[in-house]
Amino acid sequence: MKKRTRAEAKQWFRDQNLTVSDWARANGCTSTEVYRVLNGQSKCLYGRGKEIARKLNIELAGE
Repeated sequence: MKKRTRAEAKQWFRDQNLTVSDWARANGCTSTEVYRVLNGQSKCLYGRGKEIARKLNIELAGE
C-alpha cells in the first residue's frame, strides 16, 4: 500500500465518508490525537502519534 501524505489522509476520510471521531473510536484513540497527527502538530516520532500515523499509512520521516 502506498504511503500517504497528511493531506491525502485527510482526503481519504472525506472519500470514505468517515469522521475522524468515528475512526478514532474504532482504533482506540481520541479524535484530538488524530487531528494532531493530521495537522502536523505531532511529530509522530514515538508513542500514540506514531501508532496513529502508521494505522493511517502516513509517510513518516526516516521510513
